[in-house]
Amino acid sequence: MAQPASPLPKADGQHQSIGQLGPLLCWAVVFADIGSSIYYVPGILYGRVGNLAGFFVLLTMSVFVLLTLKYAEVSARFPEGGGVVSVAAQAINSWVGALGGMFILVSYFLTAAISCLAAVQYFSVIVPAIGPFILEITVSVLVLLGVLNWFGISESAKVSLIGALIAFGSDLAIIWTVFTNIPVSEFPSLFARMFANASLTPTSILVGFAGSFLAFSGLESISQLSPSMKAPRKKIISIALLLVVITIGVTSPLLTILATLLQQSAASDPVLSTQLLSLLGGRWGNLLLQTEVAISASLILAFASNTALIGAYHVFLALARMEFFPEFILRRNRFRGTPHWSIALATGIPIAVLLLVRGEINILGDMYAFGLLGAFTVTCVGLDIIRYRERRALQADIHFQRQQNHDADGDSSTAKNGRLQSPSVSAPPFPPSLFNGHNAFLDRTALADTSLLRTRMVDMWRRLDFGLGVLTTLLVALAWSISIVSQPLATAFGCSVALAGMGVAYANYRQGRAPMATPYLDRPMPDSLLAVLAAGDDHNDAVIDAAITHARGKPVVFLYLAQPQAKRVPRLFEVVDPYLEDRPARNTLKQAALLARKARLASRFIYRPQDTGSAGSIWRTVHPRDVVLTAERAAQVEEINPDRIRYELTPDGKIAHLLKSW
Repeated sequence: MAQPASPLPKADGQHQSIGQLGPLLCWAVVFADIGSSIYYVPGILYGRVGNLAGFFVLLTMSVFVLLTLKYAEVSARFPEGGGVVSVAAQAINSWVGALGGMFILVSYFLTAAISCLAAVQYFSVIVPAIGPFILEITVSVLVLLGVLNWFGISESAKVSLIGALIAFGSDLAIIWTVFTNIPVSEFPSLFARMFANASLTPTSILVGFAGSFLAFSGLESISQLSPSMKAPRKKIISIALLLVVITIGVTSPLLTILATLLQQSAASDPVLSTQLLSLLGGRWGNLLLQTEVAISASLILAFASNTALIGAYHVFLALARMEFFPEFILRRNRFRGTPHWSIALATGIPIAVLLLVRGEINILGDMYAFGLLGAFTVTCVGLDIIRYRERRALQADIHFQRQQNHDADGDSSTAKNGRLQSPSVSAPPFPPSLFNGHNAFLDRTALADTSLLRTRMVDMWRRLDFGLGVLTTLLVALAWSISIVSQPLATAFGCSVALAGMGVAYANYRQGRAPMATPYLDRPMPDSLLAVLAAGDDHNDAVIDAAITHARGKPVVFLYLAQPQAKRVPRLFEVVDPYLEDRPARNTLKQAALLARKARLASRFIYRPQDTGSAGSIWRTVHPRDVVLTAERAAQVEEINPDRIRYELTPDGKIAHLLKSW
């Protein structure tokens, strides 16, 4: 699903999407998702851990900060989108990518259900008469959102910006109102009240830690925005997530503490616990603030519900293009051109969940953890695997280059003044001008020390970054493990949905729709074969057969050169991967993968636009001993410099072998 994120260079035009979202709009979309959790999480957490709800949100905030660092890297590495699906597919295989997709679907289903339900419950503060009909109205709103998506009314980042700013302003207004009405001398006693009647045992700490991740659901949406971001994406992502951390850090823990400790009777009430923030504004402010908070909460929760529906049906489409789900999911209606089956599934399943639990928001909260933490865990593990491979690849490449330099120095060693110059000592490639003058030796030594210091600092930072990443993975995996045991309802629902989805994927596999090969390259492969395939080439089968025949047990790297695709602006949460949209490329590489697996050969796959220099750049990175391609293409490739060329006549055409001894 994903483009190679390894040492390979990015070709111009590889990603055909032109982003439109700057850091503020990216922040708005993510905050509108994460920030909506504060409206229902305090009541749910209070039912589990009582007065300690705010403490556990504050505790989990530190892990949330570490998690944002990993999701920032995921978003930068996979500009085509896909999030957990892309990471897991590249790190492990397509089946694990599909499993990650099932986990995120579970999270999306529950987000759509719980956000829409909470939106209607907050609106009941303004119109109490709808109280007895909340479930029916919630189902109706979800149906309406599904119909709107069928018509093609997609979410707008600018609309999300308005909603996010209003919601953030409302949060700050509540905090300011409460702080101006409580004497400063009472704040210490207020925070001490969290631990007054609580017993912090190892078990309660672990359960509270796992449960409070619900307050930060929605972080995964940043990885789905990558195709829509402006360049440079890395800078946009960094600024957007910094804003997310600041705004969530200011509001979520503090509002949870105030909403639960100052309204203990309301927090313990099954109805009022779903309206804590508006009640908090009304108690310490006035009716106007209470009404404004209820309206803004309803709006941002409706945005979050629609965002979940959009994210869910785009994941359905991605998994169907990967051939895990039936092909009918990709069908679009003739009237609006929208994927009606995908939208119907994304809307119908949350409605079924709501009816199943009879609109009980606490039950929905209990069901939430499995998919959310499962997707977080798979993403973190996948990214750690990719990082580890790259570290090994870098070390192997450094060793390879040193060996090459050592061999070259050994071959060029000559006797000078009756002595043989040592082949193991070679001068660093400094500019000759540095050695002019009487201070040349000192300048060279100082520069060498500076270069060595910089190398060590970079290496130390990489080690620290990798260590923090592993620590984040362990903490998130711990939370997921705890939730699996402590929240059996979430485990039962999440496992049921994930197993059902994987069952459908396996049924497709049995019927001949095999998962496609995932194009990536995690390291140089000096003793491999490089098979060059091209779009529209009738001799691709002959190249694949020749490469597998002459592999002699060595790895094979299949490079597919695709026709450049037209650039376009993607819609929000759309997975824009040229490879997913290129059916001939998927079929060709899938065939190569199946034949290589049958021959028990290690294989890697690369997908690149067919332009000048793309084959040469891959050749220089992979360091293959043999490049297998058609004779016609061999005559056109000028950037590959083989030692010799051998031709092979096959029933399907003439194949060239460009042989190189590195």
